[in-house]
Amino acid sequence: MRATIVPTKDTNSAGRKRLRIGFRASIITVFIAVVLFVGLTLVYLSFERVSAITRTAAAGFIDKVAQLGADRIDSQFRNVRDGLVILSGLPSIQEAEIDDNTRLYGLMASMLRNNRQLFNLYVGYEDGSFLEMDMIDRAKPGFRASLNVPEDAMYRLVVITRNGARAASNTLFLSENLIQIAEAPGPASYDPRQRPWYIEAFRDAKTLLTGPYLFFATGQPGYTLRIPLREGRRGVVAGDILLDQSEAMLNQQRLGQSGVAFLFNDSDRIVAHPRMGELMAQIQERDELPTLDAVRLAGLASAIKAWRGGGPAEQFFTDRTGRTYVAAFHLIETSGSANIRLVVTAPLDEFFSQIIAERRTLFALALAFVGATLPFAFWLGSLMAKTLRKLASETDEIQRFQISERPRIRSAIAEIEELGRSVFTMRTVVRNFSNFIPKQIVRQLIESGASLQLGGTRREVTVLFTDVADFTAKTEKADPSQVMIYTSRYFAALSEEIMKCHGTVDKFIGDAVMAFWNAPADDPDHILHACEAVLACLRRNDELNRAFEREGWPAYGTRFGLHTGDAVVGNVGSSDRMNYTALGATVNLAARLEGLNKNYGTRVLVSAAVRQRTEHVFLFRSVDTIKPKGFAEAVTISELRCERAAATDEELALSRHWNQVFASIERDEREVALLKLSGFLIDYPDDGVARYHAQQFRTAADQKSPHELRLWQEV
Repeated sequence: MRATIVPTKDTNSAGRKRLRIGFRASIITVFIAVVLFVGLTLVYLSFERVSAITRTAAAGFIDKVAQLGADRIDSQFRNVRDGLVILSGLPSIQEAEIDDNTRLYGLMASMLRNNRQLFNLYVGYEDGSFLEMDMIDRAKPGFRASLNVPEDAMYRLVVITRNGARAASNTLFLSENLIQIAEAPGPASYDPRQRPWYIEAFRDAKTLLTGPYLFFATGQPGYTLRIPLREGRRGVVAGDILLDQSEAMLNQQRLGQSGVAFLFNDSDRIVAHPRMGELMAQIQERDELPTLDAVRLAGLASAIKAWRGGGPAEQFFTDRTGRTYVAAFHLIETSGSANIRLVVTAPLDEFFSQIIAERRTLFALALAFVGATLPFAFWLGSLMAKTLRKLASETDEIQRFQISERPRIRSAIAEIEELGRSVFTMRTVVRNFSNFIPKQIVRQLIESGASLQLGGTRREVTVLFTDVADFTAKTEKADPSQVMIYTSRYFAALSEEIMKCHGTVDKFIGDAVMAFWNAPADDPDHILHACEAVLACLRRNDELNRAFEREGWPAYGTRFGLHTGDAVVGNVGSSDRMNYTALGATVNLAARLEGLNKNYGTRVLVSAAVRQRTEHVFLFRSVDTIKPKGFAEAVTISELRCERAAATDEELALSRHWNQVFASIERDEREVALLKLSGFLIDYPDDGVARYHAQQFRTAADQKSPHELRLWQEV
């Protein structure tokens, strides 16, 4: 799609240029505008619809959760209430027969065991008599510690009987089977008639709940459920629920990570909360309950006000950060005239995160659908240009050296068909060309548009030569076609590892490979990469040899020579046949090092220049000091063993031991060197480097003193 500005002469005298939009461009523009308008309108409407559905579902769901939560709390309170009703109907309770009444104690213990939320059961009378049974371990551990009773004591039984002005108070500690374990004096000053639960039972008989307040026995806050005795003596039967039990109960009603459920009354006081203990610790008046402000949830008060004003039980509100919450309110039926309500609230985005995620997915799919129609619009307006765009794309790929094989582009138009044939031929030529010249060179030629020229530049390179040991002997009697197949597999494996490590494969010479680093592309870490490539080639060579042996083909034992230094790198040859390579003494020394492996029984020999700059990463051991023909100075050569980080203890021990031997050889300490070499060969009898130096001593033995000759014979 392209708008063109065509200069034309207007019919008036001004002769101004007019903007003309092509037919194809106008069709595409109109089509895209219509699709975008309709599509985005549908996206917006569906987005709003899903948002409304989400809010409705959130309100309905949280209302159901609140209702179920209120029912659970009512059910738990009813269980306690039913137990209190049963207890109040017992003749022994109605007649205050509470002293030494084992049947009554057994019933109370059974009721405590069956109501896990209860801490105790008790009854108080108008004359001050009192009976209480506590389940000791349902309070905090400090309660048992304060009682100082044996570990097998499960119940505490307090009995206070009064006869006129005289009162008898006794505390018994009972086991699980209600066997008396210990006895202590009871609380002489305790008077149930002064406690809140006793007073409120007669003041407000329509509600069951008193609290929260501090219990006399434990000093912990909690709630009391109580009912007055309807028959017999005047009194009150009650049971305590510790605050931590109510907190756990409310925690079960929460939604999501940030949701909360709590109880509040008509005075906007919090009656129970998952963090009730923390909220009560923040208020100064011990007899007061925390207000709704203590939950620090802005917008909740306005939601409660809207609900009380006749609004639905499900309300939405926003906090100070703009986060939307949904809340639901339900009455706790057992609270009676106290009108205690359960509120369950949760962030809309958190609890319904999956729905919101689906909403985002719907939005994304809608946009994707709109986007999917755009290619159709382009196809409709640009059908004839489709093949040309493909050809342009292919030429761009060739320029970026993306030359994977593709089918030839066909067209019914002769000119485009011919152009497609030319592009296909160009791709084939470039791909074949890259098999004979290093790919980096081909890529540079394509990217720069330059032509190949003879000549080169001097730069530091790291050069590698490889060779297969006894290649001729292994393959001279084999089928030539098989030799080519297996050798090609071998070359492919080594070339792959070299190129993975940023190397350039220069040429294959018989069974040998020449490669170098830091040319044509700059590589600041070319020596490290070269060493990594050699170790990778060793591993790959061993894997390939195992495969060859399974297929009945002889293994290719490869030897490597590595050296770094200055060389002339560039194109050599003639104007019609040239080769990109490296020339110079650096290349010659790398080739010499490869050949020296045969003398020392090694696989990888490197020069001192390589070792000096990579010894912090790789493990080497010294091999010898040589003076190659054509070199003015002697060259110290070393064996590349492995990466230091991967070196085993045995590998490190061998290197340390040999370096000690080699140091004596270098210092020409002949007798010491003989002794150390003897010890090394005892530990490593098959070590090729040590055997080479032993042979050197053997060759020179006839010229040595009788003492040195005797030492050598011992070796």
